[in-house]
Amino acid sequence: VQLQASGGGLVQAGGSLRLSCAASGRTFSRLAMGWFRQAPGKEREFVSSISWSGGITYYADSVKGRFTISRGNAENTVYLQMRSLKPEDTAVYSCAAVGTHYGDYAPTTEGGMDYWGKGTQVTVSS
Repeated sequence: VQLQASGGGLVQAGGSLRLSCAASGRTFSRLAMGWFRQAPGKEREFVSSISWSGGITYYADSVKGRFTISRGNAENTVYLQMRSLKPEDTAVYSCAAVGTHYGDYAPTTEGGMDYWGKGTQVTVSS
């Protein structure tokens, strides 16, 4: 499974960006997907995740109410709509996925994901 993320960029504080991630290759029909981010000098942290059905979503407290994760019409695509961006949101955002064959769930830890894409840089200026 290959994951391709896009949509990063430079935005002023208070602005919005939309990240996209598409899975390709030997994809499963039940991929849970999510986003993690890593700021300079910090550990990678969970941002948001969504189950394969789209019915279960989780958010980190730091982004709750500002970010929205959703699945696209195309199978195995996911979006992260980011609003009211803050300088502390500056990081490399990485898309991750895992095949969920025994239930509908959305991992919130790095260990819960099996596949990782290259990150996309998000920079929020003050």
